[in-house]
Amino acid sequence: MRMRYGIVMVTLMAAADFANAGGGASDTGTEDEQRLARERARMVERQIAARGVTDTAVLRAMRAVPRHRFMPGELRGQAYEDTPLPIGFGQTISQPYIVALMTEMLHLDRDDRVLEIGTGSGYQAAVLGEIVREVYTIEIVPELAARAAETLDLLAYRNVHVRAGDGYAGWPEHAPFDAIILTAAPDRVPQPLLEQLARGGRLVVPEGDAVQRLVLYERRVEDGPDGEPVIQRRETLAVRFVPMTGEAQRD
Repeated sequence: MRMRYGIVMVTLMAAADFANAGGGASDTGTEDEQRLARERARMVERQIAARGVTDTAVLRAMRAVPRHRFMPGELRGQAYEDTPLPIGFGQTISQPYIVALMTEMLHLDRDDRVLEIGTGSGYQAAVLGEIVREVYTIEIVPELAARAAETLDLLAYRNVHVRAGDGYAGWPEHAPFDAIILTAAPDRVPQPLLEQLARGGRLVVPEGDAVQRLVLYERRVEDGPDGEPVIQRRETLAVRFVPMTGEAQRD
């Protein structure tokens, strides 16, 4: 049985307006940036590929995106360590391995349109932007949304669109999405997000309260006999994410 869309207040982004073009970060040729690029390459080899992530597009994106540019200055020296780190407002930038794993689980193609709920620093959005045609990302904390939009703009991710607001209702104007990723944990996936998943699409979410699991939802290409979408659910590893706030807390 379908549920109605949740009612949500949405504030438009408070930073640059992004045009339709490919994303792409590029480090300068300074000695410091070269050192950071080497650290990033080691991160991908030792923390990500060594743990079983094999998607070449994901590995390439993780090598390309300068994670240190998405972090507070005092923490940039820890950017390529195997850990999540605080970014302010009670939020974190996820562990690199988890970013790579969740991205791989989406099975992305170049022409895909992806929705992200929980922009945070903008790092996950940049990784997605390296792989797909369009990324739409929503952040409930206005200050983080503005900061992420500015960073993504400086790094020329023109295919990443940032919106400040509650992600519970998704972004229906640009639905359906080939893939949806949540980087904050709801007790259960908001129904509007499942309704915005395209046929054959995938949704990855850390689901749960005290105990969280990384869960993959897959919508079949064909609907059921009653005409309703058929969505399969599969739990994977245990994870720990900040809770999804806003309407999800009242659902």
